[in-house]
Amino acid sequence: MRMIEIEVLGKGKAFAKLDDRNPKIRDLFFGALPIVGIANIWGEEVYFDIPLQVDNENPSPSAVAGDISYWSPGPAFCIFFGKTQPYSPVNHIGKVTEGLEIFKRVVGGDRIVLSRR
Repeated sequence: MRMIEIEVLGKGKAFAKLDDRNPKIRDLFFGALPIVGIANIWGEEVYFDIPLQVDNENPSPSAVAGDISYWSPGPAFCIFFGKTQPYSPVNHIGKVTEGLEIFKRVVGGDRIVLSRR
């Protein structure tokens, strides 16, 4: 089981379990860790650019709170923490299992560190 830590510097940590919805992208993403990003906010979604350019694998037009996803046009890493839906299809790679509430306090410009757990 692949787990990641999502640390919002100065605000706390969340943890996520990677899943099998997009295994190719999941594996490339996991191999690229650690990644540091600068948060952007869109509704109830935190997202930031990541250095991983991959074609869509199994994109979905919808998301639920807790989904973590790869958005190929960015390319960006997305954390859905509420009812906001993706701007365009995303490739889900896992779910936040602990700490989802910290993303309600994230503001644009916050630094976020993704690492293997």
